[in-house]
Amino acid sequence: MEHILRPLAVLGGAVLITFIAGWAADQAVRRVGALHPETPLWGLLERCRMPVRLVLCTALLRAGYPSAELPKGSRGAVGQALTLILIAACAWLAVRVATAVVESGYARYAAGAQDPARVRRVRTQVTLIQRVVTAAVSVVAVASMLLTFPAMRAAGASLLASAGVIGIVAGVAAQSTLGNIFAGLQIAFGDMVRIGDAVVVDGQWGTVEEITLTYLVVTTWDERRITMPVSYFTSRPFENWSRSNPRMTGTVFLHLDHTAPIDLIRERLHEVLKECPEWDGRGWSLVVTDTTPSTIQVRALVTAKDPDDIWTLRCVVREALVAWLRREHPYALPRINTAPAPGLEEAPDRRQAPPTSGDIGPGPGTT
Repeated sequence: MEHILRPLAVLGGAVLITFIAGWAADQAVRRVGALHPETPLWGLLERCRMPVRLVLCTALLRAGYPSAELPKGSRGAVGQALTLILIAACAWLAVRVATAVVESGYARYAAGAQDPARVRRVRTQVTLIQRVVTAAVSVVAVASMLLTFPAMRAAGASLLASAGVIGIVAGVAAQSTLGNIFAGLQIAFGDMVRIGDAVVVDGQWGTVEEITLTYLVVTTWDERRITMPVSYFTSRPFENWSRSNPRMTGTVFLHLDHTAPIDLIRERLHEVLKECPEWDGRGWSLVVTDTTPSTIQVRALVTAKDPDDIWTLRCVVREALVAWLRREHPYALPRINTAPAPGLEEAPDRRQAPPTSGDIGPGPGTT
């Protein structure tokens, strides 16, 4: 009976102490957070509740399991399992704490920053820093778990001796992966592209939704997701419409008849812009940019504060001008002339005048 009560007592004591200590820690964090509501760190630390309890409970069990007097055949396996769980729980806690600290710093910066572009840049850096920390902690945790096995410790010397060769082989085999990782770090700290930027890649316009160490996700206007390696943005040219300033200038082209009233169209364009909330008021114009035997090309130039507004504004202006011309000046719309051109008898003012004697110079052989 004693061989059952001892393990239960150790397990129950560890769980009870974990519950009491976890409850006390939660109350302390909440009180500190209530005293300093301007600091989001304490609220973010509440996410560490589960890893803290797991670390505490596993550590207590790891320290107290020898007193449980388990059978000799199972003592080593239980100790090994508790050690592995403790290492994993510590890694989980380290990742949660690092994430809370980084997120708290970003939240305080974003609350006081005035430049949206700089906020997006910091957000991109914070996201990649979190991923690097998570990857580093995971690697260290896995290595620590492997070193708890005697066979792995015995092979440590040979592993260190061959580390140089293995590193070279791994570097050649994972060349593209390592290139993407370094490209991701270059994007994060080189301010090349950020989360929330409006970009054009391979003729596709979209918004950067996610940036990792190896790939980047662009959400297009029709809600498609394009996943691209981050090395694409460091090796090829691309358009970033919101890198330093999201303001944009857009154009609307109309093909009209030669008789179109340009001055009236210009006045109507200004009226439409004044009624459109997407226009930022920085500038506008309407000019004839080209002409063909049958039509003229009219360009309306408008401005807006970001790519979304410039697209909406261009559509509104195009629709409003075409509707106004169709309603008020239908003759200005392009049409195909099928009537025959007038001849000389129908246009006497265009008839060429016969040459006079004064226009004729002396011919050959005259004096």
